[in-house]
Amino acid sequence: MATNENLPPNVIKQLAKELKNLDESPPEGIKVGVNDDDFSIIYADIEGPAGTPYENGVFRMKLLLSHDFPHSPPKGYFLTRIFHPNIASNGEICVNTLKKDWNPSLGLRHVLTVVRCLLIEPFPESALNEQAGKMLLENYEEYARHARIYTGIHAKPKPKFKSGAISESTTALNVDQSNTSVLNNGDQKNAAVSAAVPLQSPLAPCTMASKGRNSQDQLAAVGPMHETEVSGSAAAPTTSTLKKDVGLSKVQAVKKKMDARKKSLKRL
Repeated sequence: MATNENLPPNVIKQLAKELKNLDESPPEGIKVGVNDDDFSIIYADIEGPAGTPYENGVFRMKLLLSHDFPHSPPKGYFLTRIFHPNIASNGEICVNTLKKDWNPSLGLRHVLTVVRCLLIEPFPESALNEQAGKMLLENYEEYARHARIYTGIHAKPKPKFKSGAISESTTALNVDQSNTSVLNNGDQKNAAVSAAVPLQSPLAPCTMASKGRNSQDQLAAVGPMHETEVSGSAAAPTTSTLKKDVGLSKVQAVKKKMDARKKSLKRL
């Protein structure tokens, strides 16, 4: 279960909403996954766009969210090696959306879409990989050849993210948040309930309110039933009492038959 102790409640709430939306309606060519231990790390598998040197490749990246997200942009890194002008050898991504053009109203969907578009249209003017940027400007065919080689070697299909994992995680996250709010108000609610409802004696019999128990549990809690007089009538006998009565009747019948046989033998 996700702990996310380093993220404030308002960030967790917005993040859970965005992740659920991405899971139900993923962007084209992008599949999102989460780190169950830390929701500030978002993973995504990006399919190489058709018609580019990255076609048929699957590139895994991650977004690192800061404590004051969305006021500060996330940091993006490619975990899959790629030959691209705007992606450094350590995987760092250089794109204006994650830097000077960031706006708190932009969500994760927009960021992921921009990164995939970067594979379609690189910007060699702001290159982190100078070799790729220079090659793109001077000899596109050579650049494309290098990019295809990297794609064929490193960008093989990754193990797919577990289906429904985001929904499960966001549900658990929302439950955690609900439980936190309940705990914060628990003392006040308990005090109000204690004042309004008298405490029941531990010796009191079970009532119909205990719907979670089956009939056998209720009988066990009340104790064995005995024949007692209520308003001049006898209480209904229990199953064990009926069995005892039937057993006694059989014993008495057998005894009568034995006595009759003994009397017949004496006469003879």
